[in-house]
Amino acid sequence: MRISELCAKCLYDRQKEKTDKEEADNSGYMAEVKALLDNRSDTDTSPYMVYKFNQLHIKYFGGLADYSEIKKKYNDLVLEIEDSLRNDIKVAADPLAKALIMARIGNYIDFGAMNHVSKSVFMELFKDTDMREDDKKTYDSFLKQCEEGNTFLLICDNCGEIVLDKLMLEALKERFPHLKIRTLVRGGEVLNDATMEDAVYTGLDKVSEVITNGEAIAGTIYEMMPEDSKKILDESDVILAKGQGNYESMSGQGRHVFYEFLCKCDLFTDRFNVPRLTGMFVEE
Repeated sequence: MRISELCAKCLYDRQKEKTDKEEADNSGYMAEVKALLDNRSDTDTSPYMVYKFNQLHIKYFGGLADYSEIKKKYNDLVLEIEDSLRNDIKVAADPLAKALIMARIGNYIDFGAMNHVSKSVFMELFKDTDMREDDKKTYDSFLKQCEEGNTFLLICDNCGEIVLDKLMLEALKERFPHLKIRTLVRGGEVLNDATMEDAVYTGLDKVSEVITNGEAIAGTIYEMMPEDSKKILDESDVILAKGQGNYESMSGQGRHVFYEFLCKCDLFTDRFNVPRLTGMFVEE
């Protein structure tokens, strides 16, 4: 997904806000950030630019913000309500549809796309876990692909969210026991995104084989992935990618992919012509 001028300005402003808090002089850092944005190629995506910014940040300031406590907090928060949500899924008329909507709600826990994440707002979103009419066409195609396919790849996004992803995979396995299920997480710490450590902590590894994208990058950039992960992506019959970062880095590349995310910034609300925090389930 090409970076618009609106998106470039947002990327720049967020770096400026972050470095305003640094004690060191950040003029050199921001000059290099601007140069990266000004000289970006048509194929560069927002997750890739943030990856480059993070490398610069380490060069100038010696490290990145530590999200370990935030990740534990939100992993624990969703683990605390896991059994209750699992029961809601089991008694639903269509457990997989219910689980998919709950997994989409989990995409709210995103400290990269939003300035503030609210526990109360997150919990409020669970008051409506019914699939909308405009989701059902995509859902019907998703079911057909799962019925006909043999391998399924879930590309994860955030901490906390992956607990809901686990519940969705449980419902998927119940409906399509023939599917071989794998999940892809980040290859290193980046923002509050899910890593292998989070997958083990939340039990995601108990319901699927977990692999990584090989890098501390908040998206899925094929050229940067390890060869074994590339092979799995290439050979997966059904791919479900969660979150804006995965959509930005994967869309428009000719792959058959289902995407689930909440629209959390102007770029996405404008693109899909929906209010903020609207959930999307789309097929490319």
